[in-house]
Amino acid sequence: MKTEIKGTTKLMALIGSPVGHSGSPAMYNYCIERDGLDYVYVAFDIQREQVDEMMKAVKLLDLKAMNVTMPCKQEVLPYMDELSTAARLIGACNAIRIDNGKMFGYNTDGIGFVKNLDAHGVTIKGQKIVIVGAGGAGIAVQVQCAIDGAKEISVFNPKDAFFENAVNKAKEIQEAIPQCKIQVYDLEDEECFRREVESCHILVNATRAGMKPMDDISIVKDVSLFRKDLIIADVVYNPKETKLMKQAKEAGCEKVIGGIGMLLHQGAENYRLFTGKEMPVQEIEEKFFS
Repeated sequence: MKTEIKGTTKLMALIGSPVGHSGSPAMYNYCIERDGLDYVYVAFDIQREQVDEMMKAVKLLDLKAMNVTMPCKQEVLPYMDELSTAARLIGACNAIRIDNGKMFGYNTDGIGFVKNLDAHGVTIKGQKIVIVGAGGAGIAVQVQCAIDGAKEISVFNPKDAFFENAVNKAKEIQEAIPQCKIQVYDLEDEECFRREVESCHILVNATRAGMKPMDDISIVKDVSLFRKDLIIADVVYNPKETKLMKQAKEAGCEKVIGGIGMLLHQGAENYRLFTGKEMPVQEIEEKFFS
């Protein structure tokens, strides 16, 4: 039976731009209806310069919770009453829970990544991880892996205008979580890349390589780097199987993990934060992502 919107129905939302393509409203509203909750989830196209007006509207309209996508992830930070450790270290917020007018900001991107690995029987604790890419996704993965007990993280990024920022962010994370050693390297240093991959447990693609329309690109040029016990994890979810994943499977890697699970587990974490309920991850994947 379809949930009826009533005078008591509370609003949850996605803000950012563009949002017209987002599958979040369908996914969350399906779960809301399934659990019989008195909420409705909608998307608002909000530009960076409109965030102040939106945050005033949040309190005026008494929103229950929000997801935040680009370009608003950093812009919402000053409005938070409290930030999770991950949101503070990443410097971006993708989920906001509102309780009695107070705003609690989270970043669940990295949690989605770690829970996706966990669902495939892969633990982060005590492992050495190589992450290619130090943009938003890469930093989120760095932070959550450090929080969850990774022993060492080697980050590779092109030596471009953002390289210094990657180095500074790694220092900030390590200062906050000193038990995890973090180093940043030039992606063009092939000898260094080989050395670090050969000594790591998990190789992560946190770039757009492999994403449509760059689906013919992989972060690994030399397929001899793949080995049976090297775990490959990709944050890209469209296509479901990237060139990196195909290479790894053909080379005999036993664990090759795609990005769709990261997306689903991030959504599940948000749903739990917003409603206290568990999202049926497998059911959602079959219904919306098969």
